[in-house]
Amino acid sequence: MGSPFDGLKPESLWRHFEKLTRIPRCSGNEAATAAHLLEFARQKKLSAEKDEAGNVIVRLPASPGKEKAPGVVLQGHLDMVGEKDSSSKHDFARDPIPVVRRGEWLGAEGTTLGADNGVGLAAALAILDEPGLSHGPIEILCTVDEETGLTGAQNLKPGFVQGKILLNLDSEEEGALYVGCAGGADTLLTLPVARQAGKAKPYRVHVHGLKGGHSGLDINAGRGNAIRVLAQFLLHLSQAARFELCAFEGGNKHNAIPREAFAVIRLSDGARKKAEKLLAAERAELAAMFGRSDPGAAIDIAPCEQNPEALKPRAAREFLRLVLALPHGVLAMSQDIPGLVESSTNLAVVRLSADSALFHESSRSSVMPALRRIQEGLVALGELAGAKVEPKGGYPGWQPNMASAVLARARAVHQKLFGKEPAVKAIHAGLECGIIGEKCGGMDMISFGPQIESPHSPSERVHIESVGRFYQFLKALLQDLAG
Repeated sequence: MGSPFDGLKPESLWRHFEKLTRIPRCSGNEAATAAHLLEFARQKKLSAEKDEAGNVIVRLPASPGKEKAPGVVLQGHLDMVGEKDSSSKHDFARDPIPVVRRGEWLGAEGTTLGADNGVGLAAALAILDEPGLSHGPIEILCTVDEETGLTGAQNLKPGFVQGKILLNLDSEEEGALYVGCAGGADTLLTLPVARQAGKAKPYRVHVHGLKGGHSGLDINAGRGNAIRVLAQFLLHLSQAARFELCAFEGGNKHNAIPREAFAVIRLSDGARKKAEKLLAAERAELAAMFGRSDPGAAIDIAPCEQNPEALKPRAAREFLRLVLALPHGVLAMSQDIPGLVESSTNLAVVRLSADSALFHESSRSSVMPALRRIQEGLVALGELAGAKVEPKGGYPGWQPNMASAVLARARAVHQKLFGKEPAVKAIHAGLECGIIGEKCGGMDMISFGPQIESPHSPSERVHIESVGRFYQFLKALLQDLAG
């Protein structure tokens, strides 16, 4: 059986991406990928270095006669989101990504693919292999920990980057040029809980089959949040029968909509029958609410071997009330750009431990005062519930510059290549442009990429032919910018 990469064009780009899929590179574990880039630069006899934060820069001198052209920075991030189906045995710390090819798309079997941002990195590396390309001075900047906190970009030191034109290769819509993005911030809530010995038989309640997705790009798709679905079922169950709550867990990434959640509850025989009867009604409600967005949504109850102590009744009620009270979803739409989400929040993680419950809210907004007010509301809600609340410092958004010179050049290049104007957009997600622009000063920036769907979930896939067009556009733009 052949490789899913056999015959893909452009060959150099796909070769680089295939190598990246074999190197573990989840956030916080990018050292091997950084070493791979530095070794590749050494083989090409190019200047390269790694800073204290772990960011890597590779410098490609200008083509002969183009030394005075403006310096261009090709920018992407080394890390990827490691999400997998509960049935997957994949170990993101050791195993290569199980890449599969399905018609016009490349995906992975039960895990994220890492096309976000592996394809962008591969395109930048392919430029280093590109014969006959006329270009000015190029720097390839590869940052760490973009997916969990943009800390690589936040820790860039002055002088590490010299170029004044930034081409961010981390967007996920073919034919679109992005000129702005949302800022974001996290809020952690910790609620004390008290436990007691359980009495009835333990059962596992499992919510699964939801699509999940990117907590910014997909937040307006109406998809179910597994944490809220599970908590809602437990609320309905509490109205029909008595049960003891022992465990609750859902979500594991701040930037992914939770796809799965489970609880361990104790039920008497009579209560178990009521719970199973309630399941039919609950499944019907799920189908009515999420039939289009999450057609595979499911909820099951089965006996289990887990034997944790149960929460005391009052602690269980307070816990479920807080889960259901915490907001999730779109909070406001942009007043300037039709169809763009301005503000949202993702109930990303809920986890019960022995003596406390952790709640993680990840909020985004393109309007910084609005982001601050979202956090203020979360603090107020948490304090009313008796939780300790920690608002985390966030990252800035990127304000659009419609008078950008590089935007004008990119639009003209796109029109010439493909016979149509690109869409010019802002994105409800965190790109590093705002931070890098703030750190380096005076940069002219745009972001673009191929067609990538469902990033941050095991449904992630990249459209193969769009990658070729994305790379064609990148080469043509670099040549145009060189004059």
